Amino acid sequence: MNMTQDVCVLCGKNEDLSSYEVPPAGHAAGEVVLCRPCLDQIERKAELTPDYWRFLPDAMWSEVPAVQVLAWRMLTRLKNESWAAEALDVLYLDEETEAWAKAVGEEDDFVAGLVHRDSNGAILQTGDTVVLTKTLDVKGSQISARMGTVVKNIRVVEDNAEQIEGKVEGQQIVILTKYVRKQNV
Repeated sequence: MNMTQDVCVLCGKNEDLSSYEVPPAGHAAGEVVLCRPCLDQIERKAELTPDYWRFLPDAMWSEVPAVQVLAWRMLTRLKNESWAAEALDVLYLDEETEAWAKAVGEEDDFVAGLVHRDSNGAILQTGDTVVLTKTLDVKGSQISARMGTVVKNIRVVEDNAEQIEGKVEGQQIVILTKYVRKQNV
């Protein structure tokens, strides 16, 4: 990778930059430089903010395949925005670049912009630890998950921002995000 790159390849910002390998790994020239706001939204560590991405119709014309892939993926995630849908309609990718862009399944991921939040509004991610804020009866089981129970290594439910999964008393259960608080470790 050209580490002399001193701006984000998508938005052009020149601060808080880091290297990012466009998944799946192994593509030649698949590493790019991104700013923190772009990276956090691409990796779903921050809430997807459609207006932030209004630079994509310009960035998508880059000659760098990795940039084209990122632009296509983000436009696909934002396709409910009229400006993003219009840009996606005119974006042309060669066969190999299009296959790379679709390799992680973004094209059907209408809910990619979903952000899981706890009862206090903190963003939840797979692997987090949470605490139950209410005693919950587990359907189809005799288990009652008591308020204050710590649930480690949760998994977010990809198609529903109101649900996570975790083990309580050795049983995998679905928990509503409004009944948990993220535990700061």
